[in-house]
Amino acid sequence: MIVDCAHYRDGRRQHEGAMPLEQAAAHCKRGGFVWLGVFEPGPEELARVREVFGLHELAVEDARTFHLRPKAEQYEDGTELIILRTARYDDEREEIDTGEISVFLAEHFVITVRQGIASELHEARSRLESRPELLKTGSASTLWAIFDQVVDSYAPVVEELERDIEEIEATVFSGAVAPTERIYFLRREATDFYRAVHPLLAVLGRRLQSGKSPSALVPYIRDVHDHLLLVNEEVAAQRDLLTTVLEANIAVISVEQNKINLRQSATMERLTILASVFLPLSFVVGFFGQNFDWLVGHITGLTAFLALTLGGLLLPCLMLYVWLRRRGHAPPSASEVTDGFPRPRVKDV
Repeated sequence: MIVDCAHYRDGRRQHEGAMPLEQAAAHCKRGGFVWLGVFEPGPEELARVREVFGLHELAVEDARTFHLRPKAEQYEDGTELIILRTARYDDEREEIDTGEISVFLAEHFVITVRQGIASELHEARSRLESRPELLKTGSASTLWAIFDQVVDSYAPVVEELERDIEEIEATVFSGAVAPTERIYFLRREATDFYRAVHPLLAVLGRRLQSGKSPSALVPYIRDVHDHLLLVNEEVAAQRDLLTTVLEANIAVISVEQNKINLRQSATMERLTILASVFLPLSFVVGFFGQNFDWLVGHITGLTAFLALTLGGLLLPCLMLYVWLRRRGHAPPSASEVTDGFPRPRVKDV
């Protein structure tokens, strides 16, 4: 869909509203340049634009493809293709929406093909039209306006990412376990954003070094490059910080798991000791419950009953206690318990 098509000459727009493609191509031969803006065009529309303006088929094919990294290409007919990645933070979904702008730059025309909802260029066009001294420098001025808006749109994304990271940091370093999936998702978003920002430094750097931009535009492009350099450093730091937060969160999870394992081990130790206590008692009770003639005949009074029955129960318990103490497995006393966990005993050497 054609959003706008305007002819610029002597630093001014020559008409109101968009013009047809054929009329725009005719104006390219009358001085100045034409800026054609297209949003998510179909194959037929792109083919028509290519036919009217004589674009290289590989350049048009690149404009159809969604790229992960910005890049710049130079073609034999003198046309340049610059691809930029755009970004916008969605507060409701807490996600980064990305888009793409393909810029066909020639001496007498500029064609911008936008993909994605985060690729609005109306503000860039309005800003450039309000600067006739820059607009007079020719079609390269549109590249500055586009670069400037795209880089400015990165700043709010950096701020929102910073806010999300601070929330995750506060959760992790408070000792609580943060959602690992959320941290991983944030790092993936920061990585994708870094891929949009970092390669653009090389595109702008080559633009400054090549000398293709008019001298009046060089300070403005250098200013955009400086802003982009700052954004790149912040995004790289955020990505590294998220890696550290992810590792810290895994460490917190490990500590919590170790606490659970300690509790389970202490419980199993108590259950094992309890089972060990009742095992010999069950043997003694089972032995005296066999009703042999000798047992029945000799347990005739209270003294014999206490000696053979209660004594038979207490003696194994005493022997088991002495054995556990020597082995260091006796149940911990109240003074040996700290924060619900038994302190480790130090055996005598």
